[in-house]
Amino acid sequence: MPRTLLLAVSLVAALGAPAPGFAQAPQLDPRIEKLLSQISEARLKALDEKLQSFGTRNTLSRQDSATEGIGAARQWILEEMQRSSPRLHVSFDTYQVAAQGRITRPVDLRNVMAVLPGRSPRLIYVSAHYDSFARAAAGAPPADTPAPGANDDGSGTVLTMELARVFAESRVDFNATLVFIVFAGEEQGLIGAQAHAQRAESEKLPIEAVFNNDMVGNPTGGNGLADTSGVRVFSEGPEDSPSRALARYIRRWGARYEPSDSVRLIARHDRFGRGGDHTAFNQHGYAAVRVTEAREDFARQHTADDTLVDFAYVARNARLNAAVVATMALAPPAPRVTDERGRPTLGRRPSGYDAQLRWAASPGAVGYRIFWREAWTPDWQHALAIGNVTEYVLPDVSIDDYVFGVAAIGPDGHESVVSAYVNPPRAAGRVLVK
Repeated sequence: MPRTLLLAVSLVAALGAPAPGFAQAPQLDPRIEKLLSQISEARLKALDEKLQSFGTRNTLSRQDSATEGIGAARQWILEEMQRSSPRLHVSFDTYQVAAQGRITRPVDLRNVMAVLPGRSPRLIYVSAHYDSFARAAAGAPPADTPAPGANDDGSGTVLTMELARVFAESRVDFNATLVFIVFAGEEQGLIGAQAHAQRAESEKLPIEAVFNNDMVGNPTGGNGLADTSGVRVFSEGPEDSPSRALARYIRRWGARYEPSDSVRLIARHDRFGRGGDHTAFNQHGYAAVRVTEAREDFARQHTADDTLVDFAYVARNARLNAAVVATMALAPPAPRVTDERGRPTLGRRPSGYDAQLRWAASPGAVGYRIFWREAWTPDWQHALAIGNVTEYVLPDVSIDDYVFGVAAIGPDGHESVVSAYVNPPRAAGRVLVK
């Protein structure tokens, strides 16, 4: 029989004040704080300088040199991540790609992947793209054009490589398995990410989140405006999609460990009319977001002038990523809030005017937190921690006027992403006419 708790407060008391959990000082995990302290600005700089030394990392550049082109770059990334820690399982994620679109000839494409096994098969990805691109001068082969790609996306690549090292060396026993992956072919149409996401979907890999870091190194825009503490997080809709839930989680938990950071959530899948590797995962049904600098210098993108990186800013963004990824990896998985037919387990019982929330138990959870907000508001306004139950009733709260969600809490207080109760779209009706 389901265990039901009735919240013995009035509607005014329930909805009149911000959630206590939002206002109280957070309990910080010293393991995560130590992990953040190990991120090295000097190492980030050294890794990025080495990436630039290959001249270009264009996906169509040479693969037969030990010092130039994408072949040399990917081999160095592989060996560098292998050197980082014996705990990392490092390999090439290889595809033979036929000529298509901006891939003008068949190519051996290799993503580089480092896996840190956890206690469960849940997968959390930290990603970037290591290929680079610069517009060619008239008559010059594009693949041979110098393309240092220090920021696009050397900054995201070195962030991913550094987090692979730091997480592996931390010796923290994570619940989730962590995947640190850098893709090739992004500049030719997200080819490496598409190939990987396509295979992940076919193999039903349980990817819970993809943190795609693309251009996280230059806080000064081409208009001279700078933002050294801000970062943007782009996420696809609709409003309560898994990607939007992940974006809210980044701001909620990132602020606890990095309170000086300003995380700006952007309700778009990416910059207007543009895309990144997270898009490939979205298209295959996975929660994925783009983390990117607050200001952009468009004049330096896809040119030989992409050499400017502020490594203090990269380190700040690395700590933000690390805090959120570690929290999520230590937490239980998010609760399932649908039944076996995919219908949301949200109703009006027992009185007909109460919000009754039900969910499936989350493995490892010792409690749950209920969230709710007015239906025209994009982010959660109220939260309430409850016990280890799988059903809860908010009396006199209309399920028509509010959006609800629930997160699982682990024994150390780490909290999952919020699972929102989403009203499924109605199928179009059909009228028989003569």
